[in-house]
Amino acid sequence: MINYLSKPFKWFFKLEAASGLVLLFAAMIALIVSNSQLSGFYFSTLNKYFFIGINDFGLKLSLIHWINDALMAIFFFFVTLEIKREFLQGELSNIKQALLPIIGAVGGMLVPALIYIYINLGDSETLNGWAIPSATDIAFSLGVLSLLGKRVPLSLKVFLTALAIIDDLGAIVIIALFYSGDLSIKYLTLMFLAFIVLLLINKFNIKKFLPYLVVGLFLWDFTHNSGIHATIAGVLLAMTIHHKKKEKDFSLLIKIEHAISPYVAFGIMPLFAFANAGVSLEGLSFASLLDKVPLGILLGLFLGKQLGVFIFSYISIKLKIAKMPNDTSWYNFYGVGVLTGIGFTMSLFVGNLAFAENIQYMDGVKIGVLTGSLLSTLFGYFLILLTPNKPNK
Repeated sequence: MINYLSKPFKWFFKLEAASGLVLLFAAMIALIVSNSQLSGFYFSTLNKYFFIGINDFGLKLSLIHWINDALMAIFFFFVTLEIKREFLQGELSNIKQALLPIIGAVGGMLVPALIYIYINLGDSETLNGWAIPSATDIAFSLGVLSLLGKRVPLSLKVFLTALAIIDDLGAIVIIALFYSGDLSIKYLTLMFLAFIVLLLINKFNIKKFLPYLVVGLFLWDFTHNSGIHATIAGVLLAMTIHHKKKEKDFSLLIKIEHAISPYVAFGIMPLFAFANAGVSLEGLSFASLLDKVPLGILLGLFLGKQLGVFIFSYISIKLKIAKMPNDTSWYNFYGVGVLTGIGFTMSLFVGNLAFAENIQYMDGVKIGVLTGSLLSTLFGYFLILLTPNKPNK
């Protein structure tokens, strides 16, 4: 009886699109709850502080910070493991293919920022939000892409993952340079030393995860206290995990990747979506989209992202600096460029930092980010779904 009842669930979780469906469902529930009578409970719970540690040794953070700083560090750790493997022996092992997401990410950050600056030129207060449309919500963009299943070739999924990671790393650098008030030299130094220790563990061919985990926890704590967003610790840790081509499926990297994959897809990502997609729509109206801040964000995300990624990538491919992903059509490629305009939670995060002292602009940030991300989701999804996916010859 139990086996009979569990069959539909087993079938669902084996679907390639399952994680994307769960993610989008969690986001929809969050939007509904945050605009219902349960909104007070929803927001107060997310802002409630929890201590994790032993006696006086530990850390006390709000639930939303535990999710965004700790659990998302695990998410970035996982996706960086994937990208590292692709760089070493997969779709990005060719230098020309590896250059493509880097060049695309540069275009995807530069063009949206320029559009925002052009619209807000002359207003020093609103200009501070120039980085908001430069961000990509990696979890949501990959979630939407996963809904398309086998229609999207692996090479294109790898391209989007790599581009989104580079994009978000760029956003973290922008935050550190332009929006971080207090960078701690002490903790930055400790962070650097912890990273050196991880490199030494790799150098001595240690293939057990425990030493990496112990040092990685210290690395996360140092990063969190340094003033840099803590998720960068997950990226740095993944970069040092031991992996050699000849080990094939038995390398430490691949073992970890396989072990944590379901927890990331069906645990961390939906929880992140539920915690961050809850945006109160009270007081927002589409008429306000014509104001400078929301208009700059909307056009930056929906037009700037797709144009920046596609134009920079197209030129680099035609000049033979980079190589088109395997088994990919220009339609699919452009559709993926559109999906990078899903700024959502990352753009909202940058917006909160950009206008920390001018919160009167936050309603405009919300409506601009939500509208730009929604348009990018719908247009990108249906462009890939309804156009030919035959590779270019």
